[in-house]
Amino acid sequence: MKSLVRWGATLGLVGSTLLGTVFTGNMPVLALSEQQIKEKLDSVPVYLVTNEKGLPLSRPLPENQNGQKAGGSVTGVYLSRQEAQKFINDLRNTKEKDPKIQEMLKSLQVTAVPLGVIYQQLQQSKNQPNRLLFAFKPVDQEIQGAMDLLRQSGQKVDQFKSVPIFAVRFAPDQGYVPIKLSADNQQLIPLFLSKQDAQGLLSQVKPKYPKADIQVIDVDGVIKTLQDKNDPWLNQVVLVPSAESREYIKTLPRDNNANAPKAPAAPARNNTQAPKPR
Repeated sequence: MKSLVRWGATLGLVGSTLLGTVFTGNMPVLALSEQQIKEKLDSVPVYLVTNEKGLPLSRPLPENQNGQKAGGSVTGVYLSRQEAQKFINDLRNTKEKDPKIQEMLKSLQVTAVPLGVIYQQLQQSKNQPNRLLFAFKPVDQEIQGAMDLLRQSGQKVDQFKSVPIFAVRFAPDQGYVPIKLSADNQQLIPLFLSKQDAQGLLSQVKPKYPKADIQVIDVDGVIKTLQDKNDPWLNQVVLVPSAESREYIKTLPRDNNANAPKAPAAPARNNTQAPKPR
């Protein structure tokens, strides 16, 4: 995918720029367009299991309560490239005797696509009866981290059914902590796919803002907010991929296309610069 290749270039983000609040400015803006939402989501690579033609491995949806076939099919969308590869390895290790299936299993591969492409596909096919659905496979460690934080805040949770997103706030009743783009002093509000990355930003904020915390949200809530809200600060929101995905992005060929969507990594600690993929 061209948008994946464009992530190869690097840029630098410095550590957090501590502001009294990030909800500044009183000029109203329209809710983000579908293209703007897609571009924000494009900063996160997700991983599909595909055949040699690039078609995702899928299975038919089960019958509904009336015994009728639901139509359509579902495929897994992994947040971890390693976990997607493990799924392929597990399939290949099964004692399958059918030579056609054996040959199919040999052709399976992990294909990375931008999350925005998945979002776009869902939007375009939402009224189609036989559409392809996507079952997200979050990283178990991040699911556990999200539930731990929710329990620490007093909530009773037994499971987390979506992809967790971690946002650092100045306090539970205040705004999100921004980071500053060193090139032009642009303020960005990072939403992390990794609890560890959010914890790194929180550690910078805590000395000055003792009530700072990490809010757990989910990718569905983020998308709905981007679709429905008119708040100016949403233009500053950027999704930060996990460390594993950032390392993968670094392996991609570089592209100097200035209009390519950016995919910043976690802010560097102690206000030192660190390379961030685009």
